[in-house]
Amino acid sequence: MSWRPSSDVAAARLRARMLAAAREFFAARGVLEVETPALSRAAVSDPHIESIAALTARDAARLVYLRTSPEFCMKRLLAAGWPDIFEIGKVFRAGEAGARHQPEFTMAEWYRLGFGLRDIVRDTVAFIAALLDPRHLRGPAEEIDYRDAFRRYADIDPAAAPIPALAAASGADARLQAALGEQRDDWLDLVLATRIAPQFPADRLTVLRHYPLSQAALARACPDDPSVADRFEVFLGALELANGFVELQDAEEQSARFEADQARRQAEGKPVRPRDECLLAALAHGLPACAGVAVGFDRLVMINALSDDIRRVQTFAFEEDA
Repeated sequence: MSWRPSSDVAAARLRARMLAAAREFFAARGVLEVETPALSRAAVSDPHIESIAALTARDAARLVYLRTSPEFCMKRLLAAGWPDIFEIGKVFRAGEAGARHQPEFTMAEWYRLGFGLRDIVRDTVAFIAALLDPRHLRGPAEEIDYRDAFRRYADIDPAAAPIPALAAASGADARLQAALGEQRDDWLDLVLATRIAPQFPADRLTVLRHYPLSQAALARACPDDPSVADRFEVFLGALELANGFVELQDAEEQSARFEADQARRQAEGKPVRPRDECLLAALAHGLPACAGVAVGFDRLVMINALSDDIRRVQTFAFEEDA
């Protein structure tokens, strides 16, 4: 264990310049900076994301949770009539420590009223381009549908391929095959990570859009094809930088998705934590048509610093084995 910082002054100066550039980007577009709580009585239900629990001195018997994203509170602001908003702040996720992930990291998240998928993709690409050194982006972003990417890079139809075909394409060993079992979306995620994303160009952004509806999370179904979601991710090479949605406005549908998540968590032996009833109440009150996106800010700093380790651009990185 070392008391010394994990990054240097040069990385800190780079981060400061990029934070200023991010705020200039939003100021030029009239997007209001907000600050939302880091602690909540509720936690995300997504089976792939683990919240970090904490105790309060006032009520030590009742857990609170560090936010994994400011999304729920930001949507409550929008439902209350606020304009376009953004936040840059710390978020927390358990079980993520290493060269690409940390349990505490900086996220830039924003919401634009009246934006459709094309609008928020364009906004996200412009934001990333405004922050990255031009040498990292040698050409325009390429947009490709999820299904087309699987067909192009893995010769697989993600909507029809049986799990054995996905397992074969992923190269998973017997232990991993047993762990993933019959969870189709987990197999699709693995094929994306091992076969498809590594083939994305390293010198330009790739926008992967229209994920299967089963992976919609908080995104609406695509109006032109209800089998897919208005969800997208942005990659530089294989490195994921952003995840965004045209937001689901239906409180009943969101509640049903939360319940499905909770059922899966219970079946997999994962903690089932309180769902955010305030978000559901805000959706029932009326979330305006909007789109939002979250960008891993530390990863952008890492790229500009020419580093392959996110810990080198965080002042004090978390070392799991310390």
